[in-house]
Amino acid sequence: MATALPPLPSIDVAALEAGGEAQQRAIAALTRACEQAGFFHAVNHGVDPTLLRRLEQASREFFALPSARKLEIAMARGGRAWRGYFPVGAELTSGRPDIKEGLYFGAELGPDDPRVRAGVPMHGANLFPAEVPALRAAVLEYLKTMTALGHRLMAGIARSLGLEADYFRARYTADPLILFRIFAYPPMAAADAAAGSWSVGEHT
Repeated sequence: MATALPPLPSIDVAALEAGGEAQQRAIAALTRACEQAGFFHAVNHGVDPTLLRRLEQASREFFALPSARKLEIAMARGGRAWRGYFPVGAELTSGRPDIKEGLYFGAELGPDDPRVRAGVPMHGANLFPAEVPALRAAVLEYLKTMTALGHRLMAGIARSLGLEADYFRARYTADPLILFRIFAYPPMAAADAAAGSWSVGEHT
């Protein structure tokens, strides 16, 4: 018999910053979520749903392009920055190709950034398709928004540990390494499914 899982805890992000009893309740809930579940659902976070819709629409427009157009921003062109597009089957999980395609993005860094000049992996400029200009604006705004949300959550986690709110930002996360991926999962052929293929393999 299957065992029912407890519901995923919800954390009110705005309450983490509210002060007073509301903040203390939110911090206590965050502590329980991290200690007992290891995951939580962030709510009341202030991320504009219009931004999410823009990002989804632009992503769908990109993945609908012909393969040749998508490959114009192939990851091979991004070099050590680890940015760009990969086609279906290009990524492996446990040695087996994933039936998915995707885009990799990170913090937008120009050629004069010291890490870019030094060739530090996963640092550099993003690759964007000329045919879908809306994707660039949506991705960069999303990265900025989610990075700010990440800082807010880390401040809440610091408080839940009895630390100053800026503990992690002052020591570790002021300039975080950002990796953002958008995947598309095409319909799987019956032969692929019968052969044990997957859209993306299990991760631990």
